[in-house]
Amino acid sequence: MLNGSPRSHSNTALALDEMERVFQEEGISCTIRQVGQMDIRGCIACDACGKTGKCTFDDIVNEIADEFEKADGLVVGTPVYFGSANPTLVALLDRLFYSTHFDKTMKVGAGFSVARRGGTSATYDELNKFFALTGMPIATGQYWNGLHGRAQGEGSQDEEGLQQMRVVARNMSFLIKSIKLGKDAFGLPKPEQRVRTNFIR
Repeated sequence: MLNGSPRSHSNTALALDEMERVFQEEGISCTIRQVGQMDIRGCIACDACGKTGKCTFDDIVNEIADEFEKADGLVVGTPVYFGSANPTLVALLDRLFYSTHFDKTMKVGAGFSVARRGGTSATYDELNKFFALTGMPIATGQYWNGLHGRAQGEGSQDEEGLQQMRVVARNMSFLIKSIKLGKDAFGLPKPEQRVRTNFIR
């Protein structure tokens, strides 16, 4: 679980804690990593990872990559910054998903955003692209995954948002368990050789 807020006692942390309680009830272990306050540079498209299998900037991204490879799922939460995710978190996710070459098929992803008022749905869509482009089923709830609150702790007053976090965590738990049963019984879907088409001839 990645906390994209730079604040340790943020509303993003509050939402992650709500999800973590459900995961514990469901018998799923998880680790929360707060990354929003770190100095994480963006991808420079050097393609060194294509040879080494890891990012050339040997920092928290490579550390999380090892954990991600072993995990059955990934939760990403972020505050909204001008209608999008915290840029520090985006830099981490860009490098994490681009530099890692292990198969992410059927790892379950869930993203959510936190805002005073607006920008949550656009940010939610932004996070989901990382999962969708790498074959990861996306855990959904009963509405857009988000919590509202500005000042520290205000998110605790958003009863609908907290319920959404619990529903997403339960749905994610179900998907993780169901996919494990499916993998044991049938294996993963048969992959195809990747076709890359350049539209400029």
